[in-house]
Amino acid sequence: MVTQSPPRGAGTGAGPAETSARQVAGRRWRSARGIVAVLLAMVLIAVVLAALRPSGTPDELDPASPKRDGARALAEILRRHGTPVTVSRQPDRAAAASVPGTVLVVTRGERLTTADLDRLRATQGDLLLVAPGRDVMRALAPGVRPDGPNFEESAEPGCTLGAATLAGRVTFGDSQTYEAPAGGVGCYRTGGGGDAGAPARLVQIPSGGRTVTVLGSSRFLTNAHLAEDGNAALAMNLAGARSGVVWLIPGKPAAGSDAGEDSLSDLVPFGVWLFFLELVVAVLLVAAWRARRLGPVVSEALPVAVRSAETVEGRARLYRARRARDRASDALRSGARERIVPLLGLPRGSAQDPAAAQEIVAAVALRTTYEEAYVGAALYGPEPADDAGLIALSGVLDDLERQVRQS
Repeated sequence: MVTQSPPRGAGTGAGPAETSARQVAGRRWRSARGIVAVLLAMVLIAVVLAALRPSGTPDELDPASPKRDGARALAEILRRHGTPVTVSRQPDRAAAASVPGTVLVVTRGERLTTADLDRLRATQGDLLLVAPGRDVMRALAPGVRPDGPNFEESAEPGCTLGAATLAGRVTFGDSQTYEAPAGGVGCYRTGGGGDAGAPARLVQIPSGGRTVTVLGSSRFLTNAHLAEDGNAALAMNLAGARSGVVWLIPGKPAAGSDAGEDSLSDLVPFGVWLFFLELVVAVLLVAAWRARRLGPVVSEALPVAVRSAETVEGRARLYRARRARDRASDALRSGARERIVPLLGLPRGSAQDPAAAQEIVAAVALRTTYEEAYVGAALYGPEPADDAGLIALSGVLDDLERQVRQS
């Protein structure tokens, strides 16, 4: 028995139209996969940055916490060297305990309210501000301006401040940097510390008869990193510079207080700004890459061939479904006028000009067997009352065009 193999595509149900649609979809995917890859890469970078960024915990810089981000080791070392450490979790009590001859260590400044900052501004003891926010610096360290973050792991003192020169090299990790005002001292500057005008990680200024020290990083004070390089020495030299230490680690403010009144730019982490900057750069690069494709219009083969009769039938079915006899009759009359006017020797623009309607009607009546009133009703008349009237109008228009051509 002889069997014939089925034609190609018969068993799969994929006709020429479906095959062409798949080819178009494939071309679109190939042209867009570069953009998709860039966006996925940006999302991956953002996720990695968020995962690598250390998150704060309630025990961060707590002198009573033995955890990695606590500060119990530093507090114990200070006590063993004869410097008492008073831990306060209420700003008003810390302000009352800050007397001449003490160092008030201010941590978690984002929890301080405006009233708390006013109390601390009126204290007489020295201040050690650990990674302060913009509001804390404005209230307690006038003249010190933040410059930006720095990601160098460690740095040399590069200054004449005794607490820094005795400690030597210190591992700060990610740190904020500051510009020291006139009369202030900046240590551990960026770029190796050789440039005296470079931003510093540690700034110390005299203010109101006391010394205010600003630290851009809290990492070297924690239990996990206190033993690295000269971290412990610098921490003891700064916190233990006087006869006593008042360590303020404020609790969370009550709901409705004015704590943490930072702007949106202050609240958004620096890594988020980097992500959006990278995203903008990526979008600009993709736009420049795609802009090279712009050029003159070129003809391109359609994925499928559609017969004109199918287009006409499809549009007619839409008109019929919506019972749009007015639109259908307008289309028939407009098309008939467009074809008849050149045959009459009239300008093409007059086909759609209402002012030329009488002239066209008179010219058509002279070339056909119909009266002017009948021709005017056919070319410019009202909407047909029903589908039968629309079909009759189509026949009349065809007959008008045929007679004009034959004349």
